[in-house]
Amino acid sequence: MSSTVVLCGSLGSASSIWDAQLPALVGKRVVRVDHPGHGGAPLAEVHDMGDLAAGVLAAVGDGSFSFVGLSLGGAVGMQLALTVPQRLDRLVLACTAARFDNREQYIDRAATVRASGLEPIVDAVLARWFTPGFEDVAPYREAMLAIEPEGYARCCEALARWDVREALAAVRTPTLVIAGAEDPSTPPAIVELVAAGIPGARFEVIDGAAHLASVERADVFNRLIEEHL
Repeated sequence: MSSTVVLCGSLGSASSIWDAQLPALVGKRVVRVDHPGHGGAPLAEVHDMGDLAAGVLAAVGDGSFSFVGLSLGGAVGMQLALTVPQRLDRLVLACTAARFDNREQYIDRAATVRASGLEPIVDAVLARWFTPGFEDVAPYREAMLAIEPEGYARCCEALARWDVREALAAVRTPTLVIAGAEDPSTPPAIVELVAAGIPGARFEVIDGAAHLASVERADVFNRLIEEHL
């Protein structure tokens, strides 16, 4: 079993969203991947999820690894499981989908951020990331506003093209699928379809969490990933 764990987050986030997971991964080699234009990562060509998956493989280097992906990161994890299954030991897919609804919304959002930056959308996004009771929103707002608009837009377009609903039955990596009970972006019923499509996948719902369940309920999220990894 590989001692490397890759953490890959949502559209609009930086790798700092995984700070709370590090105590659960002591003794592992942890590779946190920022999407192009996110968290200071350079821009790159992004046409589809395969391009983002290639970026992960470049960051990891040789050898096998386990992968924890949330939202867009979860889609990257599914892509890896379908294209390089021999590299993956364990897979965690959180708050994600085999196809994201409102595809035109992602195309429109890409156009908005290219024209006006992240400011016009940031507050609406944050309202979907966290439940109303979550108070420490400021660092996530700051990180999102620091993203390169073009990097964000390219990832939006990759999400709009994403659809592996018919392919998931081919995934053979042991998989844990996690949903946030109060997630308006990928509600539990949508996330459960991912688990239903992957043979033998385990499905868990975290209460009191919206889209960034790994941040809002790190205690439960960490327990689940420790068990699975």
